[in-house]
Amino acid sequence: MPLQMTLRAITLDCPDPPALAAFYQQATGLEPHPKSDADFAGLNCADGLFIGFQRVDGYRAPRWPDQTVPQQFHLDFAVDDLDEAENRLLGLGASKPDHQPDEDRWRVLTDPAGHPFCLVRG
Repeated sequence: MPLQMTLRAITLDCPDPPALAAFYQQATGLEPHPKSDADFAGLNCADGLFIGFQRVDGYRAPRWPDQTVPQQFHLDFAVDDLDEAENRLLGLGASKPDHQPDEDRWRVLTDPAGHPFCLVRG
C-alpha cells in the first residue's frame, strides 16, 4: 500500500524572494504569506498549497533548453488563451526563450529568476 502523502508546498530557489513572489502573485492572484521577508517569501493557494521562494546566494538561473544549468523542474499553468496569458506574463517580467517545442499547444516562458514554466491550454 502506498504511503499517503499530500503535497503542501513547492519552493523555488532564487536571488530575490520578494521580487519573485510578487511576479507570481501578479500572475496568479494568490495571496502573499503574511510572514514573507527578504530571505523567504511565499504565496498561499486556496486549496492549501504553498508556493515558497527562498534566497540562495550565488544563485545560477536554469538555461532552458540548454543543460549547462538544468531546469530541474518546471511549473505548468492551465490558461484559456495562450496568446493573452503570454502577453500578460511578458508584461509582468517573464521572458520567452527562442526554443518553443509546440507553440500551438503550450508556451515555455521563464520567470524573472530564470525558472522555466509552461502555459498549457486548459
